[in-house]
Amino acid sequence: MSVAGGPEYAATIAVDEVEVPDEQIPFDVDHIRADFPILERRVGDGPLIYLDSANTSQKPRVVVEAMEDHYLNHNANVARAMHLLGAEATAAFEAARARLAQFIGARRSEEVVFTKNASEALNLCAHTLGAQLKPGDEIVISVMEHHSNIVPWQLLAERTGATLRWFDVTEQGRLDLERAIREGLVNERTKIVSVAYVSNVLGTVNPISQIAAIAHAVGAVLVVDASQAVPQLPVDVAALGADLLAFTGHKMVGPTGIGVLWGRYDLLATLPPFLGGGEMIEVVRMTGSTYAPPPHRFEAGTPPIAQAVGLGAAADYLSELGMEQVAAHEQDITRYALEGLASVPGLKILGPAEPVDRGGAVSFTMTATNGSPIHPHDVSQLLDARGIAVRGGHHCARPLHERFGIQSSTRASFYLYTTTTEIEALVAALNYTRDFFG
Repeated sequence: MSVAGGPEYAATIAVDEVEVPDEQIPFDVDHIRADFPILERRVGDGPLIYLDSANTSQKPRVVVEAMEDHYLNHNANVARAMHLLGAEATAAFEAARARLAQFIGARRSEEVVFTKNASEALNLCAHTLGAQLKPGDEIVISVMEHHSNIVPWQLLAERTGATLRWFDVTEQGRLDLERAIREGLVNERTKIVSVAYVSNVLGTVNPISQIAAIAHAVGAVLVVDASQAVPQLPVDVAALGADLLAFTGHKMVGPTGIGVLWGRYDLLATLPPFLGGGEMIEVVRMTGSTYAPPPHRFEAGTPPIAQAVGLGAAADYLSELGMEQVAAHEQDITRYALEGLASVPGLKILGPAEPVDRGGAVSFTMTATNGSPIHPHDVSQLLDARGIAVRGGHHCARPLHERFGIQSSTRASFYLYTTTTEIEALVAALNYTRDFFG
């Protein structure tokens, strides 16, 4: 590790220099829950049952303590100060970058760009990739996208005159690749394809490697929104086939206020800056400026330093558990939930009904015993009164709900700390809800 003093220095830490726990701990949900103090809360006469992890995950004590230690003992700005604290802060920040690179299988830490969230990362993609677009070019997304992976591309199409097109989904909630291939959705005019790895509504895990092959066959760049995937699945960006991949810290037991954009370094090196300011520059003169190489080219101003430290600790925590074990638990608990929800009369699950290529977000609609629909906000409020936290609404995916002819849905989403007892409480509460509104 090399840390040099000076107003423009930046520590560089190789991915292979980062220490990673040698052994995974056995996956014990009760032991894991002890790491999350908030799960000890009581709501009324019962325990808090948190089933909204697709919205944001809870944080283990070790992540909070890592950020606290940074603020109390090492706080300084990075890459600017010629003193010990500045060197420590820079080293911690760059170590977090290397840790995240290793966590997702990046070849080098310079492929990891820190942003404030996944939305900013996707906007960065749209602005920089879009610099060369012109009328007649096409951008392809899907109808199952989060608004953060729709609106930036709509704005880009408006700015450039490019055409926005999209994959449809089947009635089972899968991308309709067969129809897309048959109709030539991705063609020689396509310059960018941007899709979710895992749907935040349907839970569908999309075949990214197959989509990458389709995109690359016509010379298009593939952008992946992995906000729901990186927390749940082992992700190896080097093998996935994506060119750019975005995710956020707060869904993977990390802090809010930080996201990640991974990109192939050769691609990042060709992209123009996104925001202007300090740190992203090489030389500034009144007649013009030159820019730093990636990743700093895309990190204008003071970055989220303590948040990066916390996110590095989150990556360590998940690595100790083992992402294969996290994914296995997610699949098991989702299977248990799908079976339980299927037993509730009048409840209709959106998306895949089987836990195959499926994540831990399950959205559904309900009717009461008299056959009338129950609004998801009413479902959420009644469950909340029983200490069960779920989400009601369109989950920042309104076009997908319109595709299925509904206004909104209720979503229960599970994570590494979810238990079968909590699923049973959810099913019982939904049966009560159905009777209550009947």
